[in-house]
Amino acid sequence: MTTMLNKLSPSITRMIRMDHTHVLATFHRFTADTPADRKQAIVNTVCLALEIHAQLEEEIFYPALRSVATDEAVLAKSKPEHDEMRRLIGELRSLQPGDAAFDSTFQQLMRDVMHHVADEETVLLPAAERLLKDRLGELGAQMTKRRLQLAAPHTGEIASNTARAMPASTMVMAAGGLLAGGLLLKKALELRRH
Repeated sequence: MTTMLNKLSPSITRMIRMDHTHVLATFHRFTADTPADRKQAIVNTVCLALEIHAQLEEEIFYPALRSVATDEAVLAKSKPEHDEMRRLIGELRSLQPGDAAFDSTFQQLMRDVMHHVADEETVLLPAAERLLKDRLGELGAQMTKRRLQLAAPHTGEIASNTARAMPASTMVMAAGGLLAGGLLLKKALELRRH
């Protein structure tokens, strides 16, 4: 099972980059005139994704990199940056989209995240790809397993926020895609029977 998970799981550095892309893409859905319910869903999505991502990095990625790294300057500031991010998430959770500080607090969080992502993607991830190249798949599998454990208690919340964060046109397109896929599957099964 572990070997299969190692083969199917993306490398740890690819997984971290995918997390960064997901959070930044979700952030770009947030505008001043976004309806309050969608704003809340976007913020909830980003906050939970960041919390899980930070915990994964702190439990798996940073210790692995620390064990082989010689220059720890960027690595040393990563945990304090995560702590600041958690502080801002705590503030956001005490605010509502109509509150004066809601938008500015979320924008501050995202500025901090973008700075953190830039450091990781220009320094830490290339270092890991050099120094941990033989372990990237194994570490990716560990991260996948742990991510599933961390996300499991939040599956309903994740699904609800994802649906609320999407514009109605995207939901209609997704529903149409699911319907078309279902019809194609049904036709394929009918053809197979005959």
